[in-house]
Formats: sequence, C-alpha cells, structure tokens
Amino acid sequence: MASKALDGLRVLVPRGGNWGDSVAALLRGHSAIPVIAPLINFAPSENVPALANAFHELNDGQFDWIAVTSATTVDVLTASGVRIPENTKIAAVGETTASALALAGHRVDFVPELDNSGRGLVKEWIDRTPGLRVLAPQSNLADTTLTDGLGALGLEVVSVSAYCTVGVPVADHIREDVVSGRISAIVISSGSVARQVAEQLAPLPESMIVACIGPRTAFDARAAGLTVQVIAEDRSSESLVETLAEYFGR
Repeated sequence: MASKALDGLRVLVPRGGNWGDSVAALLRGHSAIPVIAPLINFAPSENVPALANAFHELNDGQFDWIAVTSATTVDVLTASGVRIPENTKIAAVGETTASALALAGHRVDFVPELDNSGRGLVKEWIDRTPGLRVLAPQSNLADTTLTDGLGALGLEVVSVSAYCTVGVPVADHIREDVVSGRISAIVISSGSVARQVAEQLAPLPESMIVACIGPRTAFDARAAGLTVQVIAEDRSSESLVETLAEYFGR
C-alpha cells in the first residue's frame, strides 16, 4: 500500500506524454496532486537525410548493434517503419527504454545492470569485438559519452540525430504557483528538463524540493544551477516517486 507522505502536496511534472502520465498516476497513488506542465517537446531530426540513410543501413542488416537511449528514440524507430533484423542486437539504456522497445515489438539483448546511462552502457558493454558497427540514434542535445566510449572500445559507432529536444514556454500560472510555493516539489527526468527548469523557473523558492531520476540527471541539474534534495538511484518512474515519498515521510 502506498504511503500518504505526499498527501495533498502539489508536484510539478515537467514532461508530458506517456512518461508524464505514468508519473502523475504514481503520484496520485501517494495522494499527491500532480501538475503536468511540459517544459520540453520533441521535434523531427534536423538532418533527415542522415537519419534516413542510417535507418536504411539498419534495415539492411549493416549494423551489429543499435544502442537505444530513450523511449523517444523507440517512437522514432516505429514512426519510421524500422524493422531491426535478427542479426542486429539491441542495447537499451535502462528498463524504461527496454519496456518501450518490447512494447514496440523489439527484443532487447542488453541492459546495463548498475548504471542506466550512456556511461553505464559503455562500462558494461558485453560485446567488445573490434570493428563491430553500432548505430547510436540520439537526441540532438545528447553528449558524446556513449559514442566516444564505444569508440574507445574499438567499435565503429555511427551517431545520428534521431530527434530534436526543444523547450516549451511555461504557462504564467505555473510560474506563479512555483514562485509562491504552492507547488512543493518538481520531478526531473533528464538534463534537458533540468536546463529548462533553470532557464524558465529559477530561482526556485528555498522550499521547493527537486527530485532527480538518477545520479547523472542530478549532476546535470546541479550543473544547471539547481539545488537537488532527492536522487532516485534506480532510473525508473517508480523509483523516482517512491524516493520522493520517502523524503517527505522522514
């Protein structure tokens, strides 16, 4: 049975879509009041020819692996009609991405156990045969941790922008609720969300509790100038909400 530690607290969920809806449902399970206000959205890749060529090679079986780092990438694969051949293995950055792949009809061959991030994918990578071709379709804002790391292992990595992450202006009433303290906490799922929070809502009131999904997101949030009080070690929506509830329950 869920705790009532968040009873009546308003929690800002700065992402929409399936992720925002799932987090909102989990928050309601703890008697919180979720406030969904997406600060980011996703747009088509700025380099459509490069993405189309990469997907053509993928369909043709020219990659030994594809490394998938977000559920949004899975949406792009589906929208593009990609059929990953049997000889191409699939790596997912974490269980959330693995679940999205499974729902889209793809098998998953590898998920890092200890660190669900690009760094974790590299550190735990299971197939280090030199010269293997790996496709890494990511956000236009993704850093080079994954591509540089796999390249250092002797793999041939093709990095391509699968989609663009863009900021969404926050509504005035949401900003007013943040400034006034009527919103008690905010959940942050990525560095891009953290940067939009800092850009659009900072300075946050001292009473605001910032909860991040994983150490890497917490690092990015702090780099953006945010104070982080809660870090979920497991990069899942469930862990994020449970850790937030534990914080308020103490």
